[in-house]
Amino acid sequence: MKELELKQILAEALKSGANFAEIFIEQKESTAISCEDGNIEKINTGIDYGMGIRVISGESTSYVHSNEVTLQNGLQMAQLAGQIAATQSGNTVQEFQPVQSAQETIIQQHPAQIPFEKKVELVRIADKAARAYDSAITQVSLGYSDVVQHVQIANSRGVCTEDSRVYVRLACNSIAQKDGVIQTGFASAGGNCGFELFDETSAEHLGVESAQRAVMLLSAEPCPTGIMPVVLSSEAGGTMVHEACGHGLEADLVYKGLSAYVGKIGQKVASEKITVIDDASIAGKYGSFTCDDEGTPAQRTVLIENGILKQYMTDLQTAERTNDVMTGNGRRESYREKPVVRMSNTYIAPGTDSVEDIIASVEYGLFVKHMGGGQVNTLNGDYVFDVSEGYLIENGKITTPVRGATLAGNGPESLRNVEMVGNDLGYAIGTCGKNGQRVPVADAQPTLKINGLTVGGTGTEKR
Repeated sequence: MKELELKQILAEALKSGANFAEIFIEQKESTAISCEDGNIEKINTGIDYGMGIRVISGESTSYVHSNEVTLQNGLQMAQLAGQIAATQSGNTVQEFQPVQSAQETIIQQHPAQIPFEKKVELVRIADKAARAYDSAITQVSLGYSDVVQHVQIANSRGVCTEDSRVYVRLACNSIAQKDGVIQTGFASAGGNCGFELFDETSAEHLGVESAQRAVMLLSAEPCPTGIMPVVLSSEAGGTMVHEACGHGLEADLVYKGLSAYVGKIGQKVASEKITVIDDASIAGKYGSFTCDDEGTPAQRTVLIENGILKQYMTDLQTAERTNDVMTGNGRRESYREKPVVRMSNTYIAPGTDSVEDIIASVEYGLFVKHMGGGQVNTLNGDYVFDVSEGYLIENGKITTPVRGATLAGNGPESLRNVEMVGNDLGYAIGTCGKNGQRVPVADAQPTLKINGLTVGGTGTEKR
């Protein structure tokens, strides 16, 4: 939409005296392919195009959306949304100013230019690789998706910017069965990038990885229970930082008193070895963008530095309510939703300890190579996580594979109990849900040694 039309719509939204008005226009093209038991089961393609208008008056917010992107419809939407204010003191729209955005990711092989047959072939390659790994593999499910999203954002405070995002993802789930035992293995890869993703991580590799994990678990022993040191591999991804820490650092939850980190800016909330960062400007990562869904440039935000809480993640509204800076974490699933505070690429920064030294320091404990799902209570930080691939550590060496392990603890307490931080870093991707919206994210961590975690399992307590 042209700048003059955007200004007209914003002016209409402010006529009744609202403090703020914003337009979010989105065009999204998507492709999704699912494969079950070697057969392409479902193919979805589509184009979604629409506009949302948000008006803020004091503590009240009005949001209107439509799939008709025209000046006339925009003016009608703005008039409707603007009725939230009734002061009749009409504010004005500030002149649009250039936005200094982060550098855009260079897409080398745009998915729109990749033949559809090649995308189907990619899925079949992963399926074939998983099935060929071992005769115990009885079922393989795969999902491929690509999304090309272009957004235009303008608001009454002079922001007018655009962003193009390209997300590609492939996920593989393998099921292995032997002697009445059934186990599952999962592997995925994705990024804000093009088809070049599969030059770095091949579809064949993902298929083998998921099958290998499932087959390994068939011979794994029931995990013993007890309180013990746990080593989280960098390959485990950042489930710990995302769930047990990250959500509690989102300013809307802090503002509502639903976070374990309320009122703790400047206080020690983790080991001095722990630094936590959210950074949407990292090129190619699944949670990256040039600007957030309010037009704020992507940036690197240090949340915890050497154990000290420095900053919460904010969007426009939470930054104003708390007199804080805007960190570029206002995100939305589509034009149908108003933005909320969300993570992007969240990670624990690498330390100085070698992985070998970390493992050698554990006399008896659990090595977590891959995490599963879990639950966290952001109010107090308590969590329970599943371990999808784990091994015992005995006398400083990784030994027996175990299954059925869970980790239970408290996020802030676990971060305070981190004794060693590896010099490596491993990323995982996901789709994070909050307030009924889902957005792509990435999280990462180095290898971590955490003392005194409660390990649950189906085995007996050995120590």
